[in-house]
Amino acid sequence: MNMSLPQPIISLNGEDISYSGSVALRDISLSIAEGEKVALIGRSGVGKTTLLRRLYQLRPKESAFVHQHYSLVSQLSVFHNIYMGRLDRYSSLHNLRNLLRPMPSHIEEIRPIAEKLSLQDKLFSKTGELSGGQQQRVGIGRALYCGGSILMADEPVSSLDLLQGKEIMALIVGAGKTVISTLHSVDLSRQFFDRIIGLREKTIFFDLPAHQISGDLLAELYG
Repeated sequence: MNMSLPQPIISLNGEDISYSGSVALRDISLSIAEGEKVALIGRSGVGKTTLLRRLYQLRPKESAFVHQHYSLVSQLSVFHNIYMGRLDRYSSLHNLRNLLRPMPSHIEEIRPIAEKLSLQDKLFSKTGELSGGQQQRVGIGRALYCGGSILMADEPVSSLDLLQGKEIMALIVGAGKTVISTLHSVDLSRQFFDRIIGLREKTIFFDLPAHQISGDLLAELYG
């Protein structure tokens, strides 16, 4: 019996990708199928975030995005920043009411997410009063609450310690059918992702299953 290959939900074919008016990546070709867990790695400034944002542009309605620099409203509570993941699902009047007086139904939706992120005791604290690691977890909570069939994350655990990073990465990978994430940590990319794309010199240096990534290959990527 012939087994059909999974249909890609995101594809690029020989595309040059620009950032701030300059070509950041050249001749990028890749396809990502539903359910894949894909890590983008490489040295700082190589274009990982640029590629991730381009992939998001291809499927914005189906995707939730975790921003590297959080993109939070510091004067609003943790609850309200997480709730912002679903602002577009409700009317302006509904959102205003929830801003002035959080609705019990939304609190009950968000509380389990906050608990998973160890933010349950900060639910109604101003986000700007939190540590960098806590703010990063709020940004992750917003993306988890947003939902969608694709979760994209830009360095989602960069402000967390190793143990917290592993816990949150497990939560991220388990939350989305398809997950695409930039990562500085090679160890986390090998532990939690089944496919790793290495970027070097403005292009894809390798695109391989995680178990095929050797130490020599990584040394060449980062050398």
